[in-house]
Amino acid sequence: MDPTLTLIGALMLVVSILLSPLSSRLGMPVLLIFLGVGMLMGEDGPGGIRFDDFELTFMVGNLALAVILLDGGMRTRSETFRVGLKPALLLASVGVLVTAGVGALAAHWLFDLHWMTAFLVGAIISSTDAAAVFSLLQGRGLHLNERVGATLEIESGSNDPMAIFLTLMLLAIMTREQSGLIGSLWLLVEQFGIGTVMGLLGGRLMVRMVNWVRLMPALYPLLVAAAGIVLFAATNALSGSGFLAIYLAGVVMGNRSVRMMPMILQVHDGLAWLAQMSLFLILGLLVNPSQLMPLAGGALVLSLVLILFARPLAVFATLWPFSFNRRELTFISWVGLRGAVPIVLALFPMMAGLPEAPLIFNIAFFVVLVSLLVQGSSLARIARWLKLEVPAPEEPYRRLPLDVSAAGDHELMLFPLRGERWEDPRPVGRLRLPANAALAGIFRNRQCLAPSEDTMVQRGDVLAVFALSDSLTDLGHILSGRQPPSHLMERAFFGDFVLNGDALLGDVEQVYGIEFDELPPDLSLADCFARRTKGHPVVGDRVVLGPVTLVARDTEADRVTKVGLKMDDASHGKT
Repeated sequence: MDPTLTLIGALMLVVSILLSPLSSRLGMPVLLIFLGVGMLMGEDGPGGIRFDDFELTFMVGNLALAVILLDGGMRTRSETFRVGLKPALLLASVGVLVTAGVGALAAHWLFDLHWMTAFLVGAIISSTDAAAVFSLLQGRGLHLNERVGATLEIESGSNDPMAIFLTLMLLAIMTREQSGLIGSLWLLVEQFGIGTVMGLLGGRLMVRMVNWVRLMPALYPLLVAAAGIVLFAATNALSGSGFLAIYLAGVVMGNRSVRMMPMILQVHDGLAWLAQMSLFLILGLLVNPSQLMPLAGGALVLSLVLILFARPLAVFATLWPFSFNRRELTFISWVGLRGAVPIVLALFPMMAGLPEAPLIFNIAFFVVLVSLLVQGSSLARIARWLKLEVPAPEEPYRRLPLDVSAAGDHELMLFPLRGERWEDPRPVGRLRLPANAALAGIFRNRQCLAPSEDTMVQRGDVLAVFALSDSLTDLGHILSGRQPPSHLMERAFFGDFVLNGDALLGDVEQVYGIEFDELPPDLSLADCFARRTKGHPVVGDRVVLGPVTLVARDTEADRVTKVGLKMDDASHGKT
């Protein structure tokens, strides 16, 4: 291997990492920085590197997307499927078809393409990208309500098979390798069916393998990554969707008891970032900006058609039967982020030797560029403008698995005490930690203190706690001191009063002197939410009853268990 290429590749990674903090300052997606560094080092940039190896790019792209999807799947909680699975699958299938159709019509009109070529362009740019969605949702400090966040994550991880099916079907017809409805439907069944079966079975097998084998702690994350790539490649070899398979395998692993899982997630977070950087750097190298300029006008109009018309049409057409309000539908419409997947799909025509392949590739790249600039840069602002954020749970600074049989599933968690809440010292005996949790030590001024009932803890201390992962929420609430934005503070968001979900409206009327004429007094607060959300309430849902706003504070098994009560100023003055 040429040492110069190794030096240049490593230098590009270093520069990209050092420039990544600019993304938050400039309000742009970090993926755009990686893409920009690749373009600057490419043939038209100061780097002047001539790179046109489409097969290598295709291989790197597939492996990188596999790693990203595996990491995203492991971070998807099965509880979110109750509110996000059905709408996400509908959006990932019918929604992709709608987007592809609208994109094809626009491409035919803007570039005067043959109808088959126009539909191929529509198919390639039809799917949202998991790398972009996971990166922006998890990296912007956003904590969206569960209904919206779950739908976006599941959709982005499962819509690739439909886009791949449409792309391969159209290519097969255009190259005369396949025709007919039966062959096309069979290709769809293979993509979804084989991918689903392999993902579920492979995920269970990976869980058993990790829990069965005894290894050095550092080898567990590598074992999961290697097994995931094996599953991805095997599914592709069987003509299934490797992307869907590895995402589902990650979901299975992330929702089972797996040895060393916190360490696996920590390492895979780094692997996912490395995959994203490598993918967008090589894609940036592959494109020549000079070839984008002649089609910039038409590609910009196509991008705006996708953003402002195709995606909203797909979202509102598929999600209207579910319990989304207009603000949620508007945000989901805006997060139709295009990323690496359309560019990787655009490599299929290049390798198939289609005469229009360079034009298709450049159109797809330009669409991705506009999507990252326009949608990615405004994601956080749009979410806050639409008031879709909910207070985030407090997470430990570090979680360390013990991997000792006597400890069971206990972990060592580090919680820093911060915020005004911990300005005044308080004794350890008043912390009231949850069951099966024990304070192991207190770190203060680089020293470790042995805790006792009378030991005082205060702001700046770091508490080391042995606890089960099930206790994370309770521990976060007890030890939290984080100062969220004013609109997300507990009292501002949920109100001054906390009621049980089974409290009756009649009782609330008597206690607070309010009349709810439109609803019967024997209706519980939880039933109010069930009516308004079609049985799938999430934290942050609101029900306005005259001068009172009910806010879902806690949910369990599709039922609101705790309700915040907010009253307008006039009513508050009367009570």
